[in-house]
Amino acid sequence: MYLDRDGVINKDFGYVYEIDKFEFINGVFEACKYFINLGYEIIVITNQSGIGRNYYTKEDFIKLTNWMKNEFKKNDIDILNVYFCPHAPEENCNCRKPQIGMITQSLNDFDIDLQKSWLIGDKMSDIQTAISANIPNKILISKEKDDKVLHVVETLFDTINIIKQ
Repeated sequence: MYLDRDGVINKDFGYVYEIDKFEFINGVFEACKYFINLGYEIIVITNQSGIGRNYYTKEDFIKLTNWMKNEFKKNDIDILNVYFCPHAPEENCNCRKPQIGMITQSLNDFDIDLQKSWLIGDKMSDIQTAISANIPNKILISKEKDDKVLHVVETLFDTINIIKQ
């Protein structure tokens, strides 16, 4: 189960890197517990161009990530890993979504069957990542429907109605 961070796990206020400004979206823990009960592992893949733009440091991001993972742990949820792209868009790296570098890295690190995986994100670049990586199951979290995407829901919790056994 690949999850984007900002806009999926937490409210996206733009360049979220401080613990006191990080706000979990309602239902996130319940949805992740549901996924785990179905046998999925949770992997977070997130573009963090604020690092490349010098808005915050890699250390700021890691501090927040460790805190976030601990909050999941308090809710009996283990995050398998968090992959992030620290580059600004103009750096043309292979890890920034919609490129598949973070997916490729996860495949190098873990035994993952992409055909049984899901990717859930709030931007079309997330959906394009799934398409490019040949992940057939994808969900866009958006308040607006998109004809190019089969599944569009408003929150991660709403994905429970789609992701079944």
